[in-house]
Amino acid sequence: MDEAEPRATLAGIAHEAGGGTVRLRPVTEPDLAMLRRFATEPGLIGLDWAGYRDPGAPDRRHAEDGHLGEQDGRLIVQVEPEQAAAGLVSYRSGIYGGRAPYWEIGIALLPEWRGRGVGWRAQALLCDYLFAHTPAQRIQAGTHAENVAEQRSLEKAGFQFEGVVRACEFRAGAWRDGHLYSRLRDDPSPL
Repeated sequence: MDEAEPRATLAGIAHEAGGGTVRLRPVTEPDLAMLRRFATEPGLIGLDWAGYRDPGAPDRRHAEDGHLGEQDGRLIVQVEPEQAAAGLVSYRSGIYGGRAPYWEIGIALLPEWRGRGVGWRAQALLCDYLFAHTPAQRIQAGTHAENVAEQRSLEKAGFQFEGVVRACEFRAGAWRDGHLYSRLRDDPSPL
């Protein structure tokens, strides 16, 4: 993927939401402070906190490819008219059976933006973007069994519940189950 192509294309990825617009855009240098916070502030990303991470990693990745790699990437979730960076969405590639490429997506919103309809719109926008610019037939997302808000968000974003993935995550000293959701290319976009 040409680095200039996603940047130009992302300018149009937006969805109006109750007097504001949710937009996805590439990571810029001012966003790196937020990414460092996600790596170093316990609990900022909720149940996904997995201990301290290298606070310099976002800067190195930004210098390498602007967080827009061939196999994975991150985009900033921006809410307008505030021009506020509300968090990020991420994607990484996988393959089933050696021939069926898919994307796995994730989201991390700052606490003040949760519960406001930003998350499901951002996840739906990311799916629409990936389906428009890659040949993947499937996008999947996992969440914690106890994260009912994210389960509802994924369903609003057009995902369907597929099942429980047993003991898929080590968190807080124990192996825990997760829930797996998917959206296929032929599933209608909620936007």
